[in-house]
Amino acid sequence: MKKTLGLLLALLLALPAHGAGTWVQTPYKPAKVLFEFYFDDPAKMGSALYWVRSLMNPLMEAPYSFAPEELSVKVVIHGTEIVTMAKHNEEKYREFVDRMRYYAALGVEFKVCGQAAEDFGYSVNDFQDFIQVVPNAITELAHWQQEGYALITPHIYEKRFPIEEIR
Repeated sequence: MKKTLGLLLALLLALPAHGAGTWVQTPYKPAKVLFEFYFDDPAKMGSALYWVRSLMNPLMEAPYSFAPEELSVKVVIHGTEIVTMAKHNEEKYREFVDRMRYYAALGVEFKVCGQAAEDFGYSVNDFQDFIQVVPNAITELAHWQQEGYALITPHIYEKRFPIEEIR
């Protein structure tokens, strides 16, 4: 028994101490990304737009420093968040509209499903000027994936725990 404990202790002492993590500078290329937004609550649009930011900001900053026109980002929208782009809801969703307008100025294309828009009683004229209405979201998603775009579908959850509590 003492011999086994001694051997175990010797093995533990021989193991290297745990080091820190390693920073890896992945050699990213300009993005061709397609976001699918389909949410059960229009308020989730705010969190979803952070996904767009999380893609674009690192690519536009050093060391990558891609110009916005080098990136190709499309957002296909076909859930309840459609209401955030309707002109008559602009004041209610001002924060989201301003953020989408900012990204649209950087070249992000926001595409609304025509069938879903019709379900909500909207026509092309009901949307902000940076919105493109397409025939169908599912067909649009398939098309751009066939053109080589990576599909990202944000999953927006309600935050139930403060970071400090679970860290």
